[in-house]
Amino acid sequence: MSLPHLADQAGRYRAMRLIRSFEELALEWVRSGLIVGGTHPYIGQEAVAVGVCAALAADDQLTSTHRGHGHVLAKGADPGRLLAELAGRVGGLNRGRGGSMHAADFSLGILGANGIVGAGAPIAVGAAWAAQRQGNPRVVASFFGDGALNQGVLLESLNLASIWRAPVLFVCENNGYATTLPAGAAVGGSACGRAAAFGIPAETVDGMDVEAVRAAAERLAARARAGGGPGFLECLTYRFEAHHTMERRFRLAYRTPQEVAAWRERDPLVPAAAALPADGVAAIDDEVRELLSSAAEFARASAEPDPATAGDYLYATDHLYASGLRPRSGAAL
Repeated sequence: MSLPHLADQAGRYRAMRLIRSFEELALEWVRSGLIVGGTHPYIGQEAVAVGVCAALAADDQLTSTHRGHGHVLAKGADPGRLLAELAGRVGGLNRGRGGSMHAADFSLGILGANGIVGAGAPIAVGAAWAAQRQGNPRVVASFFGDGALNQGVLLESLNLASIWRAPVLFVCENNGYATTLPAGAAVGGSACGRAAAFGIPAETVDGMDVEAVRAAAERLAARARAGGGPGFLECLTYRFEAHHTMERRFRLAYRTPQEVAAWRERDPLVPAAAALPADGVAAIDDEVRELLSSAAEFARASAEPDPATAGDYLYATDHLYASGLRPRSGAAL
């Protein structure tokens, strides 16, 4: 069971190339001022998002992180609407109100990126529990970084998922750093050890190998879908760029150039491309360039939000209140 666009190696390479090129374009837009506030680049970690999403079905869901563009694109979001969202335009996935760290598309099962470390985990557990109660064989993937391993909300989520046997795939993107703090200096024990403490099966995999990630995610997702309960996948990966685009201005020096260069030699796109015919790779690269050119055109043409809709809350109720709610029987309004 897999998303159609990630069903084969060519599709997975295309998704990785799309994420890489999208993030490079986003960096250009940050520098030019088209994106205000910056982004958290996903460059280097593409194999994790694509490998995990390749194990998901169209009806499956996911929760993401502050570094979420890769997850959103891998699940199938439109790059033009995501770019418009980053630029704060009304044509964005969330009408420009979510920005880089809060992109969502419920129609694709994307329950949202989240600027709070580890905060997607309880949302994923709740969504999985709801699907379970409805008899829906849905799996919910919850992405988080190594910086979330000491967050109480993640540990509570692991506990509840274990007790409820909720079909959640917890995905730890261990890129070695929580902002600038090395994981080795912050994490006592191990990522998989935390899962084991709650009786959750866990695997550690090379997060720079999309096929290895896919295979491990498929095993754990199939188990969860069959009623076996949650699984935990630690993906050892690395971000090639700064934690946040603002980092360059601060000139932080917590990683050596040699360390970054060594990881760049393990670029996940290289082996993914090597598995395909050269002309096929060139065709995919051309297709992605054209797609992003159209995405940029769409985002630039999209209007900025009307300032009047962000004014006095007594009058500007857009996006503040839910509509179409159905209260339970007997509830008073």
